[in-house]
Amino acid sequence: MRAALWLISLFSLAVATAWLAWHNNGTVTFFLMPYRVDFSLNLVLLMLGLVVLVVVLAQQALSALLSLPKQAQRWRLQQKERAAHAALLESISNFMAGRFLRARKAAQSALDKEARLKDAGLQLDHAVALRTVAHIMVAESAHALQDRHVRQTHWQEALEAAKAGQSSERQALTEGAQLRAARWLLDDRDAAGSLSLLKSLPSALGRRMVAMRMQLKAARLAGQPAQALDTAVLLAKHRAFTPATADSLVRGLILEWLSHLHDPESVQRLWLQLTLAQRAMPDLAAEVALRFVALGGSGGMAKPWLQPLWAPLQSPQPKWTPDQLARMVQAMEVCLADAQAADARQWLARVEAAQQAHPQDARWQYLAGMVCLRHQLWGKAQSLLAQAVKGLQSPALKRKAWCALAELAEQRQDPAAAAAAWKQAALVSQS
Repeated sequence: MRAALWLISLFSLAVATAWLAWHNNGTVTFFLMPYRVDFSLNLVLLMLGLVVLVVVLAQQALSALLSLPKQAQRWRLQQKERAAHAALLESISNFMAGRFLRARKAAQSALDKEARLKDAGLQLDHAVALRTVAHIMVAESAHALQDRHVRQTHWQEALEAAKAGQSSERQALTEGAQLRAARWLLDDRDAAGSLSLLKSLPSALGRRMVAMRMQLKAARLAGQPAQALDTAVLLAKHRAFTPATADSLVRGLILEWLSHLHDPESVQRLWLQLTLAQRAMPDLAAEVALRFVALGGSGGMAKPWLQPLWAPLQSPQPKWTPDQLARMVQAMEVCLADAQAADARQWLARVEAAQQAHPQDARWQYLAGMVCLRHQLWGKAQSLLAQAVKGLQSPALKRKAWCALAELAEQRQDPAAAAAAWKQAALVSQS
């Protein structure tokens, strides 16, 4: 539609111009004494149009001629800028391919090209970013080649180069250089230096996922499980890991932290710092209770820690692994070892009821037998433990069951049965 309107407009203009020119009888007279020259008005108008056209074309030609030096200079600058960028891209590609010497040489070439442009008085639009990234690439290549002196030198030059940029550009380049330095220290196994550098970062940068990941690795490397656990919990909240991976990581960090504690008070403080979700992990609760009792803590104090897990433990098909179930049974055993506790009889009844609800489960037979043993119910303990050793898969539980059977045999003065039980316990220890 628009093209049709343009054609109609041009046709109308042509018709109007032809009609005016045909019916225009005007003349233009020039008096040049003693002569008089008459020109048609149409001819005069045509000559004026031609003069204007010639002047405009001459002006454009002169302007193009005078701009040739600037265009040539701009073309040379573009070629040099492209060469510098090409060298930087070559450095990145070689670094990704593991050719670190070539990567460092290409990055140094990019720096040399940019420096020559600067010395010639030519300033690139992205000179600051180009120079900073090239220094970082030289440092990265030097780090891969274990050349720490070159790495540190170019890292400092990258920070100095970044200061010349605009506000947002300077911030991005500086933060990137600092994060790379923290990563290098972590690769050098310098956990203290990496943590110190990460702590000196601005709070907004320190909360970024990449910084928290490095902080987690540095804290674990430095043997600081408490700080590593806090960082892992933050990463889990930001969905940096899958739920299963997050649970496994948190569980491992808590167990690592637990291994660094050497008194029951510290274990109790650790337990109080755990969240409800962490306390609901069966292996965590069991390990904390076992560690607490092993360090001299009271089983009665650790018993409430395991009580919320009592109901899941009794379910017909618990969602726990066999190892988790075995550790829970061990933890329950040590927490119920005191037969003189006020609630000892209540717990004995609970364990017996649970065993009767799972008559074929060797773990419940073991737990009920050990609790009966503590309460001096020798006959019932003997019967339950004798059944348990036939089906127990956990070497630790099986060994303790055989040891308990050996003690019972010695108590009833049956040396042959005691010797056989001790032999079975020794065989379990060796397997």
